[in-house]
Amino acid sequence: MRNRRAVTAGAVAIVLSLSACGQDTDSGSDGLLKGGTVGIAMPTRASERWIADGKNVVEDLRGLRYKTKLVFGDDDPDRQVAQIQELIKQGVDALVIAAIDNRSLNGVLQQAAEAKIPVISYDRLILGTKNVDYYASFDNEQVGRLQARYIIDKLGLDDGAGPFNVELFAGSNDDNNTAYFFSGAMKLLQPYLDNRQLVVRSGQTKLGQVTTQRWDGATARKRMDEILKTSYANGKVDAVLSPYDGMSIGILAALKAAGYGSDSKPLPVVTGQDAELASVRSIIAGQQTQTIYKDLRELAQIASRLVDDILNDRRPTVNNTTSYDNGAKVVPAYLLQPTSVDKSNYEDILVAGGFYTDAELKK
Repeated sequence: MRNRRAVTAGAVAIVLSLSACGQDTDSGSDGLLKGGTVGIAMPTRASERWIADGKNVVEDLRGLRYKTKLVFGDDDPDRQVAQIQELIKQGVDALVIAAIDNRSLNGVLQQAAEAKIPVISYDRLILGTKNVDYYASFDNEQVGRLQARYIIDKLGLDDGAGPFNVELFAGSNDDNNTAYFFSGAMKLLQPYLDNRQLVVRSGQTKLGQVTTQRWDGATARKRMDEILKTSYANGKVDAVLSPYDGMSIGILAALKAAGYGSDSKPLPVVTGQDAELASVRSIIAGQQTQTIYKDLRELAQIASRLVDDILNDRRPTVNNTTSYDNGAKVVPAYLLQPTSVDKSNYEDILVAGGFYTDAELKK
């Protein structure tokens, strides 16, 4: 499997090669062309994981001898719609889409259907349209369960410890994964909230109260700042359910600004997701406590295999045909399994697995 350094370097190269519209216009070779051109629409370049995703999908499809056109929507749903429209006009043979707003693509995907272009929904399920052929992702409820289980184990809740103060964060309200992550976590945390071993002093426990637009770290920091000011003049936070590393960094910044991180006021348990470099370094330094590792290389391989099967009239392999109802159809899915990572196992999982090197993590 590819070394993480190669992925990161390649990702930077792609970003630098993008035109003003965010498009890598030709990532293939006519001499190697197998079955056409695949359009890849990623949501943003603000997160290292999406840069890596784009790079991985391009490389895997090139390995299967397809040309590719890669675009990044830069967190602007209208921009992403326009980019996909342009890919359709250019005559791509398939689309791999990680949606910014999972309800904004119905019109443009109808155009794709009329042009007989198959669509793979990548990591984020596109909602409200029958014009999605397959879904490639991770077991998203399991992500939330792993985050909640980490909090439960770290605080000793199964042994009757408590009460502890916890605050809850969720992802963007226009990302379908947000509800899955939060639901998975709350199924495990709710019994401890009910028996008061866990207390949410802010009172913000419903999904609609805890979402974070665009998964933005600065937005998460601002909300954490406000919670600390209004609910923790006395007492301390013992744990924070954070669904994503970029948000976790913002949450930790707010906590440290409020005096957390000393022997007398230690940082709380803070979860995360995506094993981003800054967060893994933070875990090693004893700040962020945990993250969820999802091998993006494997996800890219699954998406590329789905494309290849469709374009070669083979029945794609899926492992879930019941769980992902997008409101218009149940989308057949291939789900990968996430892994919980903390200071005790990052070397075995991330370094031994080739995702990072020791040198990268200890800079």
